[in-house]
Amino acid sequence: MDLKDQLEDLEQWAIEVILHNKQGFKESVARFLLHGLSWIYAGAVQLRIKLYRERYIRDHHVGVPVISIGNLTVGGTGKTPVAELLAKALQKEGRNVAILSRGYKSKRQKRVRFWTKWLARIRGEELPQNPPRVVSNGERVLLDSHTAGDEPFMLASNLPGVPVVVDKDRVKAGLYAIKQFNSDVLLLDDGLQYVRLKHRLDMVLIDRTAPWGNGFLLPRGTLREPPRHLKRASYIFLTKCDSSDNTEIIRELRKYNRVAEIIECRHRPKYLENIHTRERVSLEKIYGAHVGAVSGIAVPESFESGLRKLGAKVDVTLRFADHHRFTLKDIRSFIDRCERRDVEMIVTTEKDFVRFPEIRNPEVPIYFLRVEIEIVNGKEIFDRMVRILCEPREVPRPVYGSELAGLPLEQ
Repeated sequence: MDLKDQLEDLEQWAIEVILHNKQGFKESVARFLLHGLSWIYAGAVQLRIKLYRERYIRDHHVGVPVISIGNLTVGGTGKTPVAELLAKALQKEGRNVAILSRGYKSKRQKRVRFWTKWLARIRGEELPQNPPRVVSNGERVLLDSHTAGDEPFMLASNLPGVPVVVDKDRVKAGLYAIKQFNSDVLLLDDGLQYVRLKHRLDMVLIDRTAPWGNGFLLPRGTLREPPRHLKRASYIFLTKCDSSDNTEIIRELRKYNRVAEIIECRHRPKYLENIHTRERVSLEKIYGAHVGAVSGIAVPESFESGLRKLGAKVDVTLRFADHHRFTLKDIRSFIDRCERRDVEMIVTTEKDFVRFPEIRNPEVPIYFLRVEIEIVNGKEIFDRMVRILCEPREVPRPVYGSELAGLPLEQ
């Protein structure tokens, strides 16, 4: 077992400890220690936000609206399909949209060496910087998922005409998108905690099934910020809604934010796509079928439960840590298991598919499930938000003498 596998196993063990899926003396000790670290983390979060709020650290305006799409918990709320939905809506209204992402777990970019920067300072030259990674220039996808990251690659593949730019410094990425692609709206994927770039709107996603994760802050739990920080939200997207009444959960959200408008939505399966032939088939194919499910996502139970709701008989499952990069050995071994169990098809998520190795003519056909966000309550709120973002805004120009005029600018 190489170091990468060992680290992934350690990560999986830590997740099971946090979620109480593992019991024992060492797990209890680990939870106790993580609980103490959560207090330190909470203090750091509060201090950072205070420094920005009191202007000890300045945020950056880039001259165009920046819409943050994020959440209070780690993973699993549906940020990527919501970003896709909003990008399509803004693009349809004529805006030049670009998406900014940090490219989580993407291939590490080469850093400019220390002595190169040092020599530049001595010579009075401009400090050298690595340009952001352009996953898509709006015309075609330029990078693979390993270099770009899973979510940026998915967005680039599903959004023709929308540039996708990756960089940890999203101020730099935003300025690059404005200059190179004439972008007039920036979507900040997973951006609630990225306060260095000034947001015009904060869209916060809340998972209806577990709004505050397990109730603890990182690293003891899955909360990035305390629930009271929901007050920063301009709009709240309540995801994974089914036919149940949401009155109680909405009442709870209102304890922390009384003014943000709430949009209720769900993940809606659309079709199955064969990863080898790229043939799309209707969801009827899965009804009553014996299926193998493989995934490397934050909440694999949700994916497997979704397959069962579509009528599948999930006989064999394989779960990996979130963002696991599948090897040919992983998939071949699973295909063999499924073949022995007489499984009719293997199904994975679209996010996982982009990390699959190339597999030619597998003995058991492999499909990914295409899922999109569907608004079930609050469509008029969403449409109004898009219209507001697309309306020209009047910005006054300087007054000279008795002259007073306004300069209309699209922002």
